Amino acid sequence: MQEFLLHATIYLAAAVIAVPLAARLGLGSVLGYLAAGIVIGPVLGLVGDNVQDLQHFAEFGVVMMLFLIGLELEPRALWDMRHKLLGLGGLQIALTTLAVMGGAMLVLGLYWSVALAVGLVVALSSTAIVLQTLSEKGLIQTGGGRSAFSVLLMQDIAVIPILALLPLLALPRVPQLAPDGAIQRPSDLAQAEGHGHGMSLVEGLPGWGVTLVTLAAVAAVILAGIYLTRPIFAYIHHARLREMYTALALMIVLGIAFLMQLVGLSPALGAFLAGVVLASSEFRHELEGDIEPFKGLLLGLFFITVGSGINFNTLWADPLTLLGLTFALIGLKGGILYVLGRAFRLKGREQWLFTLSLAQAGEFGFVLLSFSVQQNVIPTDLADKLLLIVALSMLITPLLFLLYGWLAQRNPETSEARPADEIDQHGPVIIAGIGRFGQIVNRLVQSSGFRTVVLDHDINTIQLMRKFGFRGFFGDPTRPELLHAAGLDHARVLVVALDNPEGALRLVTYARRARPDLHIVARARDRTQVFKLYQAGANDIVRELFDSSLRAGRYVLENIGLTEYEAAEAERLFYHHDRDTIRELAEVWDPKIPAADNPAYVARARALDKDLEAALAQLRDGSGSAG
Repeated sequence: MQEFLLHATIYLAAAVIAVPLAARLGLGSVLGYLAAGIVIGPVLGLVGDNVQDLQHFAEFGVVMMLFLIGLELEPRALWDMRHKLLGLGGLQIALTTLAVMGGAMLVLGLYWSVALAVGLVVALSSTAIVLQTLSEKGLIQTGGGRSAFSVLLMQDIAVIPILALLPLLALPRVPQLAPDGAIQRPSDLAQAEGHGHGMSLVEGLPGWGVTLVTLAAVAAVILAGIYLTRPIFAYIHHARLREMYTALALMIVLGIAFLMQLVGLSPALGAFLAGVVLASSEFRHELEGDIEPFKGLLLGLFFITVGSGINFNTLWADPLTLLGLTFALIGLKGGILYVLGRAFRLKGREQWLFTLSLAQAGEFGFVLLSFSVQQNVIPTDLADKLLLIVALSMLITPLLFLLYGWLAQRNPETSEARPADEIDQHGPVIIAGIGRFGQIVNRLVQSSGFRTVVLDHDINTIQLMRKFGFRGFFGDPTRPELLHAAGLDHARVLVVALDNPEGALRLVTYARRARPDLHIVARARDRTQVFKLYQAGANDIVRELFDSSLRAGRYVLENIGLTEYEAAEAERLFYHHDRDTIRELAEVWDPKIPAADNPAYVARARALDKDLEAALAQLRDGSGSAG
């Protein structure tokens, strides 16, 4: 117990010291975590042999990260990514594997099966480091960021067939003599080396049995996400204990990870699948808020263990060769990624982001190398060197992002016609979109004595505002870095007045995740968009034509027999009834089913309309007017 507390204190102290320092220097948190691990591990020797065991625990940070990513992707959005998943991601894995295999055979003289295994191991990039850094820098929604995410997702999926392929590449095992002189059987060797099997639902089954059990496990995850989430959350809700929501969120992630391991699948991939299934759930934001703190802490711990696990004795034994191979790997992968980026029409800074962010090997390389050694695919001495190369490439990745930042500044080409303005003004209200809707909101708020920060991606609109004395800033309001520059961290209200419904939904989703306490007022075109914005986390939603139509209806009532007071009361009653019913209908609305084909939605809408008719009839009777 004392040893555990000591090591926990050392890891946390290293993170608390190194990460803020790295962030102040502009190096990013990932490099800070890695540097902290190097200092407490190889440099000072403060942590012992428990690094590898701790790394297995810390890998749950990667699992939780992919669960949260899945929550941001509805199945329809995932289907829309299929071309990049299969095309861009599949080509990257195949071309990198073949290129590394050829180089390993020609330069290092490796046998073809060993060279192929090495190519498969290093073809995968670091999901943990890349996505964490892209999120921190607000680059995940850029063209290069989305392309990098597609490749990373395809790589995570590819781990499954790679694990199935590696045993087929096993080298012939040389018979060894037991102490009594008898030749040991392979099963005896496996037991002697400690390669026993853990719990498994597929061990010993024929191929078709493994396939059926695996498909059943995936189907169980999907069906549970669709049918069990709502009743379980309802049950938890009655306890009215905040920690129960956190316990449920952790149970979902850990339970799915355990199930995936039982059938031989990647826990991270299972968590991602569950996230995609729950992406359309009204509990999505609750799950995000509960998992996010654990994800950040465990990912940081994972990066520290990577740094502390680097074997510098092996590095110092042949530093030039190992560093040369590391940079050769980064250069080779970067070259392939650059060509693929051009083929898929990435340009300028987006192509550099895609190229440099994925040029390293990844954390799944540790898993594949360990499995390869167990299956006698890669010799132990070669595996030790490859582990060091993988770790060094991950350590260099934050520096590649710094290189991207330097190239992005020098490259004038960008997705916008001109670079975004530098924002040097903050206020309690941020208005995203300054068309006719946003202009009225801005004039009212400013006339009442409050400062606003106006953002819009239309330079002509911004210049027109400036002619009339209103200041605004040019840039895409959906880009996280622009929002934070506008003062998102300290603003009290965000007004989303964008013309683009998809952009508005993206903006509301990100703002709610970044600032759970922020009040968000959003513009919507119709009820469907209202429902989506409610699920994304908007507080107040204004339909474009609702208020004007309601006022026109009041004029009609005034001219067919109602007094101004009666018409105004009818308008007020209708307004409040509609606001309440929208929230109720949002709970039964399903984005995958047209409203007219959703029985629960139709039934609830008809019941609410009857309530409105009864309320208006009571109003007429109470006023003594027959209308």
